[in-house]
Amino acid sequence: MSRVLEARRLTADRFAPFGDVLAPKPVPDKMINQGKCARHHDLAQLDFADGRAGISLFDAEARALPYSVELVERHPSGSQAFVPLDGVAMLIIVAPDAEGKPGPLQAFVSQPGQSINLHRGTWHGVLAPLGAPGKYIVIDRIGAGANLEEHWFDDPWTVTAIKD
Repeated sequence: MSRVLEARRLTADRFAPFGDVLAPKPVPDKMINQGKCARHHDLAQLDFADGRAGISLFDAEARALPYSVELVERHPSGSQAFVPLDGVAMLIIVAPDAEGKPGPLQAFVSQPGQSINLHRGTWHGVLAPLGAPGKYIVIDRIGAGANLEEHWFDDPWTVTAIKD
């Protein structure tokens, strides 16, 4: 049996309990490089219990709707940012923590120019570019010790549509 979930357009307000939406502000904080570059400053805070920030490149296979969510994961020792390199929309699955397990899932779809930074410990789905393969810069914790918890659902969720 599958549980149904509809994805919503990613906005900073909707996503705030789970992380940050990284996108240019309506007005940049300042102009740099001889006035030729707009700086949108300090859009997210990296949060690591230990270790250091690392930058990796991910190549992810395309996904499509309906999309089955069989598992979510979280990283208790560090935040994790995903920056698309090619403008492919991401299906973003997140859930609040409910006493060590994921609470009700929510689904979002990124828009061109949007990236995300997941707060440390946020339950989330796997990287899921929609409609085409995606390449991403991922900024997360590099360090000793386990930083991955997985939760497999007895009854998977199915994302069926994008509602707004």
